[in-house]
Amino acid sequence: MQMNVIFISNVDSLDWKDLSAEDISKRVTAKVKPGSIVLFHNAAKNTPTALPAILEKLQADGYTIVPVSQILIPGETTLDHEGRQHPAKAPAGFFFGSSLPPGQSAGSSQENTSGS
Repeated sequence: MQMNVIFISNVDSLDWKDLSAEDISKRVTAKVKPGSIVLFHNAAKNTPTALPAILEKLQADGYTIVPVSQILIPGETTLDHEGRQHPAKAPAGFFFGSSLPPGQSAGSSQENTSGS
């Protein structure tokens, strides 16, 4: 089975606009936050020159550089307004697995069956 994964970057380097290496570096390092996904383009002219300075600065600031596969949350997820991934939430009144209210089994109703 093939699984498609969609992710959204929340920091665009704009390297495709042929910005200078210094401008790319300033832009990226100013916008990165914990959990950011940075978008770079393979054919951008100045990205190879900008990357060493970007990586050095981010690591000096305490960031760990990882592939996207290490930060994606598996299973059903949603994206917030900043493009950050979160586990999907169940609709109101929906219970997962054994998280049913006390005394209720799957498929049962909540009506009183005690005869009172």
